[in-house]
Amino acid sequence: MATSAYLRAANQPPPLEGHDLFSHDTALVEAFRREGAEAREGEIAAFGELCGASATLEQGRRANEHPPTLRAFDRFGERIDEVEFHPAWHDLLRIGVEHGLHGFPWVDDGTSPHVTRAARFVVLAYAEAGVGCPLSMTYSVVPALRTDPELTHEWEPGLTARAYEPGLRPSTEKAGLLSGMALTERQGGSDVRANETRADPLSDGYSLTGEKWFCSAPMCDVFLVLAQAPGGLTCFVLPRVLPDGELNGLRLRRLKDKLGNRSNASAEIELDDAWAARLGEEGRGVATIIEMVAHTRLDCVLGSTALMRRAVAEATHHAAYRSAFGRLLTDQPLHRNVLADLCLDSEAATATALRLARAVDEDDRPFRRLATAVAKYWICKTTPPVVAEALECLGGNGYVEESVLPRLYRESPVNSLWEGSGSVNALDLLRAAAREPESVEALLAEIDLGGGGDGRLDAAASRLRAELADPAEVEHRARRIVELAALCLQGSLLVRHAPTEVADAFCASRLGGEGGRAYGTLPAGVDCAAIVERHRPKLDG
Repeated sequence: MATSAYLRAANQPPPLEGHDLFSHDTALVEAFRREGAEAREGEIAAFGELCGASATLEQGRRANEHPPTLRAFDRFGERIDEVEFHPAWHDLLRIGVEHGLHGFPWVDDGTSPHVTRAARFVVLAYAEAGVGCPLSMTYSVVPALRTDPELTHEWEPGLTARAYEPGLRPSTEKAGLLSGMALTERQGGSDVRANETRADPLSDGYSLTGEKWFCSAPMCDVFLVLAQAPGGLTCFVLPRVLPDGELNGLRLRRLKDKLGNRSNASAEIELDDAWAARLGEEGRGVATIIEMVAHTRLDCVLGSTALMRRAVAEATHHAAYRSAFGRLLTDQPLHRNVLADLCLDSEAATATALRLARAVDEDDRPFRRLATAVAKYWICKTTPPVVAEALECLGGNGYVEESVLPRLYRESPVNSLWEGSGSVNALDLLRAAAREPESVEALLAEIDLGGGGDGRLDAAASRLRAELADPAEVEHRARRIVELAALCLQGSLLVRHAPTEVADAFCASRLGGEGGRAYGTLPAGVDCAAIVERHRPKLDG
């Protein structure tokens, strides 16, 4: 049997496990303090130790190697529509629920609850991203429910309770509940106004009949569903199990065989005379659901931030211990350039994500309305190339499943697809600019806080204003505009808050045109060694 001494002699890094995922992430710690949650740092550090423990990281591996399966019928041929998960999935989801990632900010009156949750979400997603889906859906459904006091009274206590109770039972028999959603259909996708699911009025609610192409987290207790009522597209609250214990008319056709996000279940479903309660007015389904989407988009940003952080942690850790051609990889100028370039995107994502969370704490709707769409577009779009380059930093070992990089790589595109693809979010910027000009002014005001800190940022901000003011072929240019907006926002945050070497390298390469299209093209003069050391997990103290 190989010993740890043998492994070290064989030029292999020690396993990156058994450490505090929060305290070893300097950019996250600084953002957490800066955005107002410093008083809760102790509890987040304890959570970081839990999620970074070898056992927790191993649960993430097992949950992905044993994805969920559908049991549509029992042995007697009776319909049960159950999704079976590996025990590791339940253990990880229980961690998330018991630490309140699904809803504690809505009932917590402590310091900066949404910033605190954001840090927890990033740390847990580092260990395993799949459980983020039901946690995010449940967190995001509460503000939508609050448009209806009666439904809020019925559902919010269970949706915010820190009790994980899997299994299909009436909501009145469970202390803790989880929520999913079923919005899109085959013929429309993101164009939900093309939905064909029908909602027929009943004396005590509605009867829903139709199909949904994607149902997120189908094992949940309750779902938000869009369907066509007599007055138009409407939002509904649909329980999985009726009060008498009978299954509601939600049938699972099959589970999606996805590229990544393997531990989590997504399903195609059929609604067969399923009972539901209306949420909001008839014909106002999109307006009702948008409050939920605003929060799930934030979680897409947080999830992608976590994926980037883990990829960067693995790459910088490997380079600190692996030697080639007589030197550690981290001491070789070209490889150090690559690592530093990756670190910039990870730090920029972290700063942006927690700034957005503070906007939720402050109920700063003008800023988060546009900034969330901008950040969701760019950070989620940046994640796959970051993970791909980090994988390459490990060489052939990075292409092997045990390295965890292949799992991260498969996971990396998902947040750019969920809650509106890249183009949907880019067009959302144009929509906000036209209908809610105060959101544009709020974003520009945030960018201007970094004014005078770096001439390249100032020039980019001027270009952004010109792009926004130019109506010519604006849809054609939408991605260019949203990318520039995101980079200006990130540049402003880093100029104000990051070390000089980080801000200078970011502005030079992302805003000043001094970098190339591939990672590892930072210009001469950048202090790559300091940037890499800032982001390397410090297992050695």
